[in-house]
Amino acid sequence: MEISIFNYDFLIRSILAALFGSITAGIAGTYIVSRRLVFLSGGVTHASFGGIGMGYFLGVNPIVGAALFGMVSAMGIEYLSHKQNVKEDSAIGFLWAFGMAVGVIFIYITPGYTPNLMSYLFGSLLTIGGGDLAALMVLSLVMILFFALFYRTILYISYDEAYARTFSRHVTLFKYLLIVLVSLVIVLNIRIAGVVLVLSMLTIPPNFVMLFTKNFKKVMIWSVVAGFVGMTGGIAASWYLDIPTGATIIFVMVAGWVMARIIKGKTGSSRSRRDIKNKLYRKEVIYKDVK
Repeated sequence: MEISIFNYDFLIRSILAALFGSITAGIAGTYIVSRRLVFLSGGVTHASFGGIGMGYFLGVNPIVGAALFGMVSAMGIEYLSHKQNVKEDSAIGFLWAFGMAVGVIFIYITPGYTPNLMSYLFGSLLTIGGGDLAALMVLSLVMILFFALFYRTILYISYDEAYARTFSRHVTLFKYLLIVLVSLVIVLNIRIAGVVLVLSMLTIPPNFVMLFTKNFKKVMIWSVVAGFVGMTGGIAASWYLDIPTGATIIFVMVAGWVMARIIKGKTGSSRSRRDIKNKLYRKEVIYKDVK
């Protein structure tokens, strides 16, 4: 008799984590893709590895250390790029390298056996605990409430910061709050996809949805749906094929984006050909009428 994946509590926790992860990543991902902050988010992702190393050294939950280190790094990038006249890509490179270096050093000097970092580098969704699940649930609620309450301001910041400053005097504060929330989303989803792959969770679903719509609200909503479908599909595939879950989730998402791109390209080409034929037909009719 075939065994159902829903017979196991850890798989139910994994699916719930996928739901909350897709909510946080879909909302935050729409913001960073719209503002073209993918490289900045990558810097925060890798800088948070320093917090993981410090967490191991201090004997605290590495995710807590990563969250603190990630938030400080995110605000540091904003401060260096806007207050100290340091180019943003340079600031990201500095903190990216510094965070990774700090993580390696602290892990090396931690007494005892060297910890297994595979779950933090590549994710371990099937081993996610109740504490991680609760943190993702709380962050999901915070993200929904924050973006719902300040939707218009966030929309203006995402597409036209200069206009946003005429609409609100607190744009700088919002930018700091948003980058802190993005860093928390990145860190808490490390348990799902790992430091190496977590950024893909934030960028693939919005890019997938943007093939079909550019409406900011619709992109957020459908990015959550696309992310959840990709994650559950990845969980099912990894379960039956006995392969790593985090990597499988990203593979499924990328495969979905590629197929959507191909389908969109074919329908776009067909539509373009029809438009060209219609234009030629209208020109021919006009020419005959004039003649």
